[in-house]
Amino acid sequence: MPVYYVVESKMINPESYQQYIAQARPIIAHYGGRYLAVSGDVLPLDGGWTPERIVIIEFPSEDHVQQWLNSPEYRAIVPLREAGVAVRAVLVPGFDTH
Repeated sequence: MPVYYVVESKMINPESYQQYIAQARPIIAHYGGRYLAVSGDVLPLDGGWTPERIVIIEFPSEDHVQQWLNSPEYRAIVPLREAGVAVRAVLVPGFDTH
């Protein structure tokens, strides 16, 4: 069953973030990740939540996410992410329609 890695991010350093994204995308794809949404054009609707940017990435399973997050190639670029954006992330299981 697919899972969804949902990230709320706030920009700290655009240059570091761009370096991170350039390297992160192929790593994410290697572990089965597929971007579904990446946008700063977020329309707040309820509850006072006004995120600056949202990213949603679909993975085939939670195991794929754990492999990605713990991979040496991803761990090597985490400092770029930490310098570029402040993030809050959650993992949401997909809905099984069967």
